[in-house]
Amino acid sequence: MINPFTDEYFMKKALQEAEMAFDKGEIPVGAIIVVNNTVIARSHNLTELLNDVTAHAEMQAITAAANYLGGKYLKDCTLYVTLEPCQMCAGALYWSQISKIVFGASDEHRGYMKMGTQLHPKTVVKRGVLAEEASDLMKQFFAKKRK
Repeated sequence: MINPFTDEYFMKKALQEAEMAFDKGEIPVGAIIVVNNTVIARSHNLTELLNDVTAHAEMQAITAAANYLGGKYLKDCTLYVTLEPCQMCAGALYWSQISKIVFGASDEHRGYMKMGTQLHPKTVVKRGVLAEEASDLMKQFFAKKRK
């Protein structure tokens, strides 16, 4: 039997969150956290709405997932996020001990890899899932801002 719950399937859900951010005038980053093929947290950037530089999609998702699970560690969980996490989010993901991170578009300027930030040694990373769709949404957002 074919498993419908692929990385692409869940990244599409993260992209829906990014579109919600776009519609609110937020930088369009969306994130979901999954355990056992069940979405336990979904979020998008809320930095403008909340007037909070820490209100990134990943940070919101980490908090929601920890509340759902009743504990601070996200072992056996996967984060799907449309943009490579920044060093702040990567630090929080390190401490959460999340098992897997799947991201879409790379962030060559502010991503955790460019900044040299370390993830937890047991965290598996998969890059580039639906990267073109995530990148296109970002480009649309910033083109609209420049008008």
